Amino acid sequence: MAWNPSPKVAAARDIARKFKKQQAIVLLIDTEQGTLELASYGETKALCAEAKRLGDAAYGAVMEAY
Repeated sequence: MAWNPSPKVAAARDIARKFKKQQAIVLLIDTEQGTLELASYGETKALCAEAKRLGDAAYGAVMEAY
């Protein structure tokens, strides 16, 4: 798996490791600026791709409800 130095991905990676999980999806919401951001992490290339797919679905659901 390629290393991603993004601070948001690093935070997702830290959360996954802290709670002993193979994947993490983090949605960041700023209601004042009206922004929604996604960071996902997976231990392996396959888990990373799955976390992104699931994260995109979660992002879409939040945007729809927002």
